[in-house]
Amino acid sequence: MKQPFDPAALLRRCAGALRHACLGVVLALAALPGLPGGALAAEPAPLRIGVLKFGTVSWELDVIRQHKLDARHGVALQVVELANKDATASALQGGAVDVIVTDWLWVSRQRDSGADFSFVAYSEAAGALMVRPDAGLRSVADLAGKRVGVAGSALDQSWLLLRAYALRESGRDFKDLVRPAFAAPPLLNEKFVQGELDAVLNFWHFAARLEALGMVPLVEVRELLPALGVPGRLPLIGYVFSERFASAQAAALRGFLAASRDAQAIMRDSDAEWARLQPLTGARDEATLVALREGYRRGIPAGTASEHQAAIAAAYRVLVEVGGAALVGRATELAPGTVWQGGR
Repeated sequence: MKQPFDPAALLRRCAGALRHACLGVVLALAALPGLPGGALAAEPAPLRIGVLKFGTVSWELDVIRQHKLDARHGVALQVVELANKDATASALQGGAVDVIVTDWLWVSRQRDSGADFSFVAYSEAAGALMVRPDAGLRSVADLAGKRVGVAGSALDQSWLLLRAYALRESGRDFKDLVRPAFAAPPLLNEKFVQGELDAVLNFWHFAARLEALGMVPLVEVRELLPALGVPGRLPLIGYVFSERFASAQAAALRGFLAASRDAQAIMRDSDAEWARLQPLTGARDEATLVALREGYRRGIPAGTASEHQAAIAAAYRVLVEVGGAALVGRATELAPGTVWQGGR
C-alpha cells in the first residue's frame, strides 16, 4: 500500500542530507594545502609585537593589517607602540610583548648573559655616508679634517664598520681622520642641509630623504662589506623573540613570519601600495616617497638563515676589533644561537 505523503518526514530527510553535504564541504576546505591545519575551527593565535611608533617596521605591519595577512596565516597580530629602543627591549625582557625589532649585537650580548633570545632578519637595508654633489669629495680620505655627523652613538654598527674599513684601506682610523658629531638622525639631516656638516652617516631611510633632496652617497655601508671579509648581504636588524616562545607558540611565530614575507612581497611589487602608505612614511613629495620605496626594496632579505649566520659572524669579528669590550663585552665570537635557524 502506498504510504501517505508526509511533509515533515521529507523535511527531516532533506535537513539530514544538507548537514552531511555541509560537513563534506568543511572537511574538503580544511584539507586544502593553502590553509593551516585547523584554521577553520581554531581561533587565531595572538602575537604581540613591540615597535617604535614612527619606525619603518610600522609600514610593513600596516600592510599586514590592511590585507589581513595575519588572519590568513592564523595569527591575531597585536601591535604595541613604544617610545624608544630601550623600551622595546624592556618590554620583551619583561614579557609584555613576544617580538621586537632590534640588532643582533644586542641579541648576542643577551645570550652571553644567559638569555635565550634569537634573531630573524627583517631588513638588509644599510645606511650611507652622504655628501653634497658639488662638495668635490670623491673618497673617504677626502674627508680628512671635515665635520661628519654620525647617527646614534660611537658604538653604532655602521660607524664601526666605516672605521674598520678606513683602517684597512688607509691605516688610519676614521674617528681620527674626521671630526665626528654624534646626534639623532633627524637633527643630523637638518644640520647637514643647513651646511653645518660636511657629510653625514645616517640610517638608510634618513639617507633616502637626503637623496630626494639631491644629496649623493659617498659610500654605502653595504659597499664596505667585501673589503672587510663579510660574505653576502648583511642584515643589521631583525625580528627578535625568545626560543621559549618559538617553541611554545611555533604556529603563531611561523604564521607571523609568513605574513611578514607576504607583506614584503606586496611592498616589493606594488607602487600603488606605497602611494597608500605615503602619509605613514611622512614623505611630503613624490621624490621622497620613491627614495624610501626603493631603499626599502633593496633591503628586503634575500639570504637564508645560514647565509645570514655567516655574514653576521664575520661582521661581529670585525666589530670586536674596533668596538672592543664597550660594544660586545668579553665575548670575541657571536654567541651560538643568535641567528635563529628555524627558517623565515
